[in-house]
Amino acid sequence: MQTGRRMISGHRLFLFFTAVTFVIFYAPLRDLMVLSFHKEVYSHILLVPLVSGYFFYLKRETIFSNVRRSFVPGGMVVISGVILYLAGIYLGQGLNRNDYLSLMTLSALLFLIGGFIFSYGLQAFNAASFPLLYLGFMVPIPSVVLEWLIHFLRVGSVEVVAFIFRLTGVPAVQEGYVFHLPSLGIEVAKQCSGIRSTIVLFISSIIAGHVFLRTGWKKIVLYLSIFPVTIVKNGLRIVTLAVLGEYVDKTFLTNSILHRNGGILFLFIAVLIILPLLWVLNRSEPKVTGSLDCEGSAGKKQKK
Repeated sequence: MQTGRRMISGHRLFLFFTAVTFVIFYAPLRDLMVLSFHKEVYSHILLVPLVSGYFFYLKRETIFSNVRRSFVPGGMVVISGVILYLAGIYLGQGLNRNDYLSLMTLSALLFLIGGFIFSYGLQAFNAASFPLLYLGFMVPIPSVVLEWLIHFLRVGSVEVVAFIFRLTGVPAVQEGYVFHLPSLGIEVAKQCSGIRSTIVLFISSIIAGHVFLRTGWKKIVLYLSIFPVTIVKNGLRIVTLAVLGEYVDKTFLTNSILHRNGGILFLFIAVLIILPLLWVLNRSEPKVTGSLDCEGSAGKKQKK
């Protein structure tokens, strides 16, 4: 009975925190939604709360099995969110739209997560840590980090393209990011970096690691493998379009379905490369007796 009362009280308190969060951060959260519709690199943002909510729902019984408010830890996280909010207000004029929304979204998430800890306690937060922290993928990547990632992927793609040209014997002269073929030149521009597919694959690998892997270093291997795989995938796409443009029809580089929507096909190729790695990592995991699901039923069965 007492546990039920604490949970109802916790629900009411967290509902209050949620309402306050949406009132305070309504404008930046609205702008965040607009950004996700108009900037392809952030098209995943709208899906993040749905994924988070799904995993939260799966573990709801474990999360709310022992509700006990944690005033100090929760209050510290809330205060951190408030400090970031004030920093966003103070620095807002000097930040570009992306960085301002990055700061304010992080502030809103800290305020909300702090309210969760305050309302339900640290044990509930530990049980809900994955869906709550997964919400962090709603935060726009700071411009300096985004530019560095694009540069890294772009440079890597150029190296892969040069290697494939040499390997296949396609006559191409490289000048920085530009490759000169016999009748045309192609530039590996920023738009060709593959940043969007890299982000999609990375956040998907986080889910795959959570579901299929338990060992920390194996999860890290899976996460880091995304970058070389996407670079190779991106290089293959650029070479394919360049060769088709050179030897078949130049419109393959300008106005073809493969140029406009071919990213999905090569994204599928990247997934086919990653799946065997995930399978190997999963196969080498220590076996757990009993059946395992997201509710931790294996542990329950062992106790019985």
